[in-house]
Amino acid sequence: MKVDYIVVGLGLAGIGICEQLRAHNKAFVVFDDGSQRSSWVAGGLYNPVVLKRFTPVWKSKVQLNIALKHYKSIEQRLNINVIRPISVYRKFDSIEEQNNWFTASDKPELTDYLNTTLIKNDNAAVNAPFGFGKVNQTGRIDVINLIKAYTEELKGAGTYIKDAFNHSILNSSDTMLTYKNIAARGVIFAEGYGMHKNPYFKDLPLLPTKGELLTIHAPDLKIDYVLKGPVFLIPLQQDTYLVGATYGRGDTSHDITDKARSDLVEKLKTLINCSFEVINHVAGIRPTVKDRRPLVGRHSDHKQLYVLNGLGTRGVMIGPYVAGQLFEFMEHNTPLDKEIDICRFDK
Repeated sequence: MKVDYIVVGLGLAGIGICEQLRAHNKAFVVFDDGSQRSSWVAGGLYNPVVLKRFTPVWKSKVQLNIALKHYKSIEQRLNINVIRPISVYRKFDSIEEQNNWFTASDKPELTDYLNTTLIKNDNAAVNAPFGFGKVNQTGRIDVINLIKAYTEELKGAGTYIKDAFNHSILNSSDTMLTYKNIAARGVIFAEGYGMHKNPYFKDLPLLPTKGELLTIHAPDLKIDYVLKGPVFLIPLQQDTYLVGATYGRGDTSHDITDKARSDLVEKLKTLINCSFEVINHVAGIRPTVKDRRPLVGRHSDHKQLYVLNGLGTRGVMIGPYVAGQLFEFMEHNTPLDKEIDICRFDK
C-alpha cells in the first residue's frame, strides 16, 4: 500500500489532521490502538474565555471559527450531530467578581464573549446568591460520538488499522518511509501522552495531567446550561450531568481514584443543593505542555516525521487550528506559529 501519510492516533488531534489530508486529497492510513483516552473522557466544551481570570483563550476568535467549520463539515458528511450549542454560566462568588466580570467585558478581545447582563439565580437547587455571568458563543462537542463515527468511516474505507504503532520497524530513505507493507511520504504522530514511548519525540516536554470525570443523575437539578463554579457541571440528557474535572500530576494510569471522586463530590455539594447519584466515573491522561501551547512540527533529523500533540484541556477548539497549521507546513513549507513550533524548545 502506498499513501501520502501515516497518522498515528485518532483522538481530536488525529481527526484534525485527517480532515486536512482528506480536504486536500491526500491518501492516508491511521494506526490507533485505543490506549490513549484523553479525548474519550473530555467534557468537550468550546469556550473562548478563561473563566478563572476572565481572560480570552489564546487565538480564541480564529480557533472558534475554524473549529465550528471543521465539526460542521464532519457532521454533514457523516450525517451525525456532534455540535451542541449551549450557554456557559459562570457562578459569581462575590460582588467583587461581578465587578471584575463587567470590567473585563469592556476589553475589545472579550466584548463579543462576556454578556453584560447579570443573570440572577432562580433555581433553588443551585447555590448562587450572587448570580451568574453568561459567556456567548459556547457549546459542547460530543467527542465520543465523533470518534466512534469517524472510526467507522475509516474502517469502511479500509484506512483504519487497530494496532499499536511499532516505532522500531519504521524504515526511512531520502524520499520514502516504509512501515510493514505501507510506503508513505511522512508519518504524523498524534499519540497524546503515548508520545512518551516515541523514540523520535519523547524528549519534548509533554506533561501528563490526569483528569477524572463523574456522571451524576440529579432529577431535581433541571438546568439547561453549563454551570462553572468550583467544578464544571454539564447537562447531558434524562437528568444526567458531567461533573469535572480533576487535574492530577504524577499518576499516569487510567484508573479511577477514590480521592478524585471525593474531591469532585465535595466541590459539587457547594455548588448544588439537591440530591444526586454518581452513576459513572472515568479517567484519562491529558497531554499538556508547561507553556500551555501545543507541540507541532517536524523532527530535526528525520524530516519526514511530524508531531501534533499537547492540546491540553481545550482540544476541541485548538485541534482543528493547529492541524491546519501543520498541513500547510508539511505541504507548502509555510512557517508554523512560533508559539506552537517545537523548535521553541531547541537548546
